[in-house]
Amino acid sequence: MARLLIGLSLGYFLVMLDTTIVTVALPALSPDLPDQQWIANGYTLTFAAFLLTAGAWSDRFGARRTFFTGLISFGALSLFSALSFSVPSLIALRALLGVAGALLVPSSLSLIAAAYPAPAARAKAMGVWAALSGTGLVAGPLLGGVLTETFGWRSIFVVNVPVALVALFLSRSAPFTPSKPGRTDILGQASAVIALSTLTYALVEHAYWLLLLSTAAAVVFVISQRRPDAMLPSRLFTSRRFTGGLAAGAIVNFGLSGVLFVLSLYFQGSRGYSPSSTGLAFLPLTIPTAFNPIFTGRLVARIGPGIPAVSGFALMCVGTLSATSPVGLALLGFGVSLAIPSLLTAVVGATPAELAGTAGGALNASRQTGAALGVAILGALLTSTGLTTTLVSAAALLAAGGLIVAVSAR
Repeated sequence: MARLLIGLSLGYFLVMLDTTIVTVALPALSPDLPDQQWIANGYTLTFAAFLLTAGAWSDRFGARRTFFTGLISFGALSLFSALSFSVPSLIALRALLGVAGALLVPSSLSLIAAAYPAPAARAKAMGVWAALSGTGLVAGPLLGGVLTETFGWRSIFVVNVPVALVALFLSRSAPFTPSKPGRTDILGQASAVIALSTLTYALVEHAYWLLLLSTAAAVVFVISQRRPDAMLPSRLFTSRRFTGGLAAGAIVNFGLSGVLFVLSLYFQGSRGYSPSSTGLAFLPLTIPTAFNPIFTGRLVARIGPGIPAVSGFALMCVGTLSATSPVGLALLGFGVSLAIPSLLTAVVGATPAELAGTAGGALNASRQTGAALGVAILGALLTSTGLTTTLVSAAALLAAGGLIVAVSAR
């Protein structure tokens, strides 16, 4: 059972690692800020957009089949990314990697839910899952800096291949989860992709007229989800914990990914750090995420997810205000590793077992939507207002996230 849990966690580790491993390599990939934003957002955009469909596929075709498909595709696409010959081709491959990553997340959550049916054991397992995956998220800048300086930027994609093979070997004993009849919600998926992609493009390129198209697509998506065969059944939103968890998940990743992005540019642009030095500067954030989610899982199993999640948001808020210092980064790391496992347990626990994949997909879709918006909005704020205003704005939103969790967990 422990081997299976590690294998499933390594799958999500890959997904999170690829979210941030390119952060410190962006100046080596392109000197143009919009190109840098799209190299980062090309992955998170498709990852967020396809998570809902991936969750529905996991419940329909079986979590085991979905997980293995995503894992093999992720390894192959990583190798192709290392061989890319231009910025446009790399952005396209990063977008395909996001789709493969989307297949891994809800399916791994469904497999954990099937392997650990008892709520307390499931909370502890999700703590381990979040610890390994969270380490990938914040260890990315350090690993990316070392690899970029030592072997060149292509190595940050090659490193995914052996990890994918190890994850495939360890998770081969994953349980078979039953499939169920149904069809793909094409209208819902298409409208979600259009809404998110046009929103992100409008923010990155300052083409604000596209916000009208994004809003229209979002309205179509909401209306389409009222149908009985919708990929995100409306009955899930009758749970205040589920709805609040989605909103809080978006805010967590908005703050984390956005702050990582702007700090990476600040450290290398204003302080003159090298890529490896920038990765080392993020080390105080990395260390807490390597062990604290395991503690969080045990804490959630004992007292529930509400208090740990609110505490995590509070620490993230304070840490963001002083994120240029090691103490601030450490507080941010402890906050993230308290908030994310708590939100995962709350959202999955608030949904029926047969919709675990869909719920996991919805939470991570909201999180990655927040990540894409965080990079776009905080990146724009950095260039227009400076670092201080950017960090204060991010901290204010994180404070609002803590309030949302406190209300929804009551």
